[in-house]
Amino acid sequence: MAVERLLPTPEAEDLVALVSEIARERLAPLAAAAEEAEEFPREAFRLLGETGLLGMPYPEELGGLGQPYEVYLQALEEVAAAWMSVAVGVSVHVMTCLAVHHNGTPEQIERMLPALTKGDLLGAYALSEAQAGSDIASMTTRAKRGEGSYQLDGAKSWISHAGQADYYVTFARTDDDPKRGMSCFLVPGDAAGLSFGPPERKLGLTASPTGQVFFDAVQVAADRLIGAEGDGMRIALSALDSGRLGIAACATGLAQSALDCAVEYARQRVQFGRPIAEFEGLQFLLAEMAAAVDASRATYLQAARKRDAGKDFTRDAAVAKLTATDTAMRVTTDAIQVLGGYGYTRDFPVERYFREAKATQIFEGTNQIQRLVIARRLLG
Repeated sequence: MAVERLLPTPEAEDLVALVSEIARERLAPLAAAAEEAEEFPREAFRLLGETGLLGMPYPEELGGLGQPYEVYLQALEEVAAAWMSVAVGVSVHVMTCLAVHHNGTPEQIERMLPALTKGDLLGAYALSEAQAGSDIASMTTRAKRGEGSYQLDGAKSWISHAGQADYYVTFARTDDDPKRGMSCFLVPGDAAGLSFGPPERKLGLTASPTGQVFFDAVQVAADRLIGAEGDGMRIALSALDSGRLGIAACATGLAQSALDCAVEYARQRVQFGRPIAEFEGLQFLLAEMAAAVDASRATYLQAARKRDAGKDFTRDAAVAKLTATDTAMRVTTDAIQVLGGYGYTRDFPVERYFREAKATQIFEGTNQIQRLVIARRLLG
């Protein structure tokens, strides 16, 4: 079902409609086979870069489209409805651009950002480690300053686009201070000493490689330090707020597709001489699914509009991420129930949607972390 959207300008309406058309006609037909074969869809990111999606929330003079974040997120939702792995990859890439745009020097922004926003380069966000997931203050990857460069040593885990990215926004310890000893670097993907583990064998999102990244005496030029030394914790948490909105939009798109599939099946499936859509019990289930999807969309748009207005949106981002991803898990589960035995097979996409939904409750901060963020904001 086409989502009825309220967009701020006719230009925004045209942009979201274009992305929706591309997602529906160019991405969706490829998704199932690519996920089955675990093939990384690099060309999909180039295609979306050409449409302007990767640079949508950035200024036109830096290669972007100058659109509000609420417009970008609604376009991202359309991609997720067609192919979740690609949408998550877009969200990760846009989050890497945020680190440069919000914290880079004017020279760094002018030199780096246009190539990043156009999709010529694909980014990865190297923050998590094996023992430093939600607890990023436990990070052990180190960056030692030399003459005109830093040497990075350590390992990152659970990194989307590992081995495929052209650059890695990498957080490393430059001091032993737990909170102020972390710094941010833009590491080229072909840097000497950079290597990668095999892709993790995941439940879902199998076309999106996730793996370890190893830094063995990797030399990074000093002008690739983003922000000042010690700014890494602030940069990481700030980017994660926006990244959580990206995941909320992706989860909403995924849930919308599961709902659409369930509605279509209910109209066609006949039992006891009539379509199962005519049974009140099933109608109520579909209504609850639809209400949950609408609520998810409302929460991420509320947070995005506060972000666009320059207001603090940390709590709103956590609410959106929590609401939308829990909804995606519930709606995809209910969609399988609507389809019955067929929903449990790979002949219908809701089985894949179910597996993909689970990841959304985990990355960009588990939903337990979102509850912690919300509670702390409530309690001061």
